[in-house]
Amino acid sequence: MEEKLKQKPASCFKVVLFGPESTGKTTMAKRLAAHFETEWVAEYMREYLQEKWDSKKEVCEPEDLIKIAEGQIKHENEKAIIANKILFCDTDLLELTVYSKAYYDEFCEPSILKHALNNWYDLYFLTNIDVPWVPDDLRDKPHDREAMFNKFKSSLRFHNKPYVELKGDENERFETAVSAINKLLKS
Repeated sequence: MEEKLKQKPASCFKVVLFGPESTGKTTMAKRLAAHFETEWVAEYMREYLQEKWDSKKEVCEPEDLIKIAEGQIKHENEKAIIANKILFCDTDLLELTVYSKAYYDEFCEPSILKHALNNWYDLYFLTNIDVPWVPDDLRDKPHDREAMFNKFKSSLRFHNKPYVELKGDENERFETAVSAINKLLKS
């Protein structure tokens, strides 16, 4: 199990879109990947839980978290091999730890937390809640957006992760992100 949570060495920069539900992470990951002519990694948690909901009408349970974490890293490792200088990740294991603690009374599977802290990303984009909340089958915290945003921001600060906050409309967010990535690529 532990081996399935490790990043494989990669020659590209890795950038994570990070934040609460319905804050534009997927939209931005896709747009940035297209702009920089590279790859992006979809949020495996969404794929896994949508399948669980569609087939059984069941929601996430703590025992699902290891499978979700393994799937996320598997897809990230596959995309990192073919990425062009930079890989955009629509979530990471640190995001999974924030959700785990929020939903399961501060519990997080120790191996997920360990790898969330050991895996390396060059930059995080913290997506603000200043965009409309859009409901779907999986989203369930429309009234807890500020509290969830603060949990995500606190996690980045506590673990000393490099981040830039994305706020404003989609174009403002995109311009902020492109500027930060250009600086990263020049470093």
